[in-house]
Amino acid sequence: MLNVPSQSFPAPRSQQRVASGGRSKVPLKQGRSLMDWIRLTKSGKDLTGLKGRLIEVTEEELKKHNKKDDCWICIRGFVYNVSPYMEYHPGGEDELMRAAGSDGTDLFDQVHRWVNYESMLKECLVGRMAVKSAVPKDYHEEKKVLNGMLPKSQAADPLAKESPVSPSYDWFQTDSLVTIVIYTKQKDINLDAVIVDYQNDSFRAETIIKDYSYLIHIGLSHEIQEEFSVRIVENVGKIEIVLKKTENTSWTCLGHPLENHNLFIPKKDTGLYYRKCQLISKEDVTHDTKLFCLMLPPSTHLQVPIGQHVYLKLTITGTEIVKPYTPVSDSLLSEFKEPVLPNNKYIYFLIKIYPAGLFTPELDHLQIGDFVSISSPEGNFKISQFQELEDLFLLAAGTGFTPMIKILNYALTNIPTLRKVKLMFFNKTEDDIIWRSQLEKLAFKDKRY
Repeated sequence: MLNVPSQSFPAPRSQQRVASGGRSKVPLKQGRSLMDWIRLTKSGKDLTGLKGRLIEVTEEELKKHNKKDDCWICIRGFVYNVSPYMEYHPGGEDELMRAAGSDGTDLFDQVHRWVNYESMLKECLVGRMAVKSAVPKDYHEEKKVLNGMLPKSQAADPLAKESPVSPSYDWFQTDSLVTIVIYTKQKDINLDAVIVDYQNDSFRAETIIKDYSYLIHIGLSHEIQEEFSVRIVENVGKIEIVLKKTENTSWTCLGHPLENHNLFIPKKDTGLYYRKCQLISKEDVTHDTKLFCLMLPPSTHLQVPIGQHVYLKLTITGTEIVKPYTPVSDSLLSEFKEPVLPNNKYIYFLIKIYPAGLFTPELDHLQIGDFVSISSPEGNFKISQFQELEDLFLLAAGTGFTPMIKILNYALTNIPTLRKVKLMFFNKTEDDIIWRSQLEKLAFKDKRY
């Protein structure tokens, strides 16, 4: 995942920094794995200490529960007793304690908003936060002043980036087609900025514009065929989504609005959206790493931008488990291998199988034809920053090589100014080197690499 970690995470003295030299996990005690936690939540043990009752929690009450053996945290208005989870938390107890007795939503979103906490912590649910009463007029909020200046969050930032102009949409029809047009009001829109899903008469088109998301979400008034086309008119920033009618009848309206329709908000404030993808093939790449090929539904348009990742979701013993992976190409450079399948409908992943793990063995046990849920793309990496590049240095270890694959391919084929690419690739043994022969062929074929 090509995300630059926040300087404040992990905390300077946290177990993560001290014990693991920057790796975002701490060694867990024996019997404290994710699977052990799932077993505990299904054991019937009272994990909240409230004997099954749900209560309304005031801010004052929440603040009282701020110790390791009595730790409540609020996430999105729901309060959880996370004390029983302390020893199971992969990031260590100190990281959880940063949100003890307070609203940890922002911290949670900053570190791992993709984690399905509702499923993981459902047995720890204490209740909802109480709605705040109106503040009396004579109440003055204490504001900390630093050198005569307010903290950034309280002072208007004159250099704050302006949000892009909100897009709009329209539609028109012929006897057999319906075309939805999105006017992004931006010139540099690519096909990978548009994600379209049609499921159960629900039509959903999300357009990513800079760090914002524009959503069209409509219950269509008539049925359409599964396949549709998406095209961009780049110089005017117009997106056209062409739907095929099932019956050649005139539509009086496009349909009715669904949740968050016509909403334009920061991308970080949107939830993750998943669609079910079918496992088409899996093949051994090394002794413990496999190449998985998943097929998107016919009624989905999704292209993962270079350097971004998606989340795979499986339900394991009744709990939804989610893990991030960076899609790869089916081979390092297309000329080594004739593409058997059209690119835009298939997503490939190089995944190391951990025999003692929870997620990857389950993934490995899937049969051809089984389904896995895949999220929309996430990440802040922009390939546009490579445009004038002359020298590129890539550092990777093990399956951390996966984000480099598309970057390497893109750099060697699309950057005219490029002089040199160097890849430093760390592995435990020579047998662990992913696509070794392809890397060697590429070095022989392209002297820049």
